[in-house]
Amino acid sequence: MSTPKIDIYTKFTCPFCVRAKRLLSSKGVEFNEFDISMGGPKREEMLSRAPEARTVPQIFIGDTHVGGSDDLAVLESSGELDALLAG
Repeated sequence: MSTPKIDIYTKFTCPFCVRAKRLLSSKGVEFNEFDISMGGPKREEMLSRAPEARTVPQIFIGDTHVGGSDDLAVLESSGELDALLAG
């Protein structure tokens, strides 16, 4: 079974982004990182996927919008992250 596609939208020097990427890396999964520090089409893409999103990181696992770093940490502490990563 393969891991679902993981996308994370970040900004340069964002400590919450670093924390989220560290957690995902500790799980041994690969993810696509999109730096939206300067705006551009990837920022617009993020907003089209999560119109209410105004902060980074914004994390998507498969078709699921996880939210930010705190949301990812909650999934990990509740044991739900592994299931989501398993697809």
